[in-house]
Amino acid sequence: MSIDWNWGIFLQPAPFGNTTYLGWIWNGFQVTVALSITAWIIAFLVGSLFGILRTVPNKFLSGLGTLYVELFRNVPLIVQFFTWYLVVPELLPENLGMWFKSELDPNIQFFLSSMICLGLFTAARVCEQVRAAIQSLPRGQKNAALAMGLTLPQAYRYVLLPNAYRVIVPPMTSEMMNLVKKLGHRFNHWSGGYGCTGRQTAGLLGARL
Repeated sequence: MSIDWNWGIFLQPAPFGNTTYLGWIWNGFQVTVALSITAWIIAFLVGSLFGILRTVPNKFLSGLGTLYVELFRNVPLIVQFFTWYLVVPELLPENLGMWFKSELDPNIQFFLSSMICLGLFTAARVCEQVRAAIQSLPRGQKNAALAMGLTLPQAYRYVLLPNAYRVIVPPMTSEMMNLVKKLGHRFNHWSGGYGCTGRQTAGLLGARL
């Protein structure tokens, strides 16, 4: 059995827009890279913050971190996508909500909602990585830092976090890769929620690459 590949289709005009199928794939690649980077920045910053809160000797702050992790890890990602895109804009102040729904380009709306959703969802996983890394460090490091006159925030900044981040480089790499893979939910959010024709779906697959 032989397969006759039609590679020339990549240079043929796409059914929508002034571009080719190759242009569609390239645009999807750019969106994937931009969305992955911005969502990871959110995940790293928010996850680090809540990871620190889960290790401080304050029940309220550690409970706040636990609440965040339990909330975002136990709600399916596809539900969070629909919540951020359909529900959250309705809860915004009227002027801001109308601006988001009416004046922003639909592609920008999808990008922003996907970026926030993926960032906060992955932040819950990063939080657990940071918490585990800090708790795995020898207790003497924290005690020595405090004995030298450092405040608790300074002990985290100069002693605990630098050592903790070294420990979690491998699992954080895996979390970054998982974030990119979860972009497939973004495609489902588009095609499953709003229905696309077959040719539109084929083109939108570029956003999954």
